[in-house]
Amino acid sequence: MEDFSCLAAARRSMRKFTDEKLTQEEIRLLERAALIAPTSKHTNGWEFVAVDDPALLQALSVSRESGAAFVAEAPWALVIFGNPSVTDAWIEDSAIAAIMVQLQAADLGLGSCWAHIRNRFAADGTPTADAVRQLLGVPAPYEPLCIIAVGHKGMERKPFNEDNIQWEKIHCNKF
Repeated sequence: MEDFSCLAAARRSMRKFTDEKLTQEEIRLLERAALIAPTSKHTNGWEFVAVDDPALLQALSVSRESGAAFVAEAPWALVIFGNPSVTDAWIEDSAIAAIMVQLQAADLGLGSCWAHIRNRFAADGTPTADAVRQLLGVPAPYEPLCIIAVGHKGMERKPFNEDNIQWEKIHCNKF
């Protein structure tokens, strides 16, 4: 098993997937990663919809004007919702769950990519959040944050180049 520094550097957005399906064990580990993600005051104000239906993946991929086409090519995706009536930190909590899923995918040798939903729109102007809630039958007050598409890598990407780390973005004690 890789150490965290290597795993973090190796995790890159993957927008190309093979046709190979995920195993039930891979799916269980990805779902577990979401469910053990830390939340503010342990509110667990998120909910998840796992999607493996190709027609639904296709519909999700066009729920925003651009930037989500790769979802249609993934064999599996997790749509992450937060409940603003449970916690005012639903965005943060949902984002933590999303990256936990992506890191778990990387640890399994799988590729993943985040498709943002919040404050995005379909080509016809429909809010992406409304379209996603309707597609998946999700009631109010749940707000979708993102879709994490996961699959076997359809290409290889090099790990993050250490020479590109912007150390100047770290400030000590004051900006």
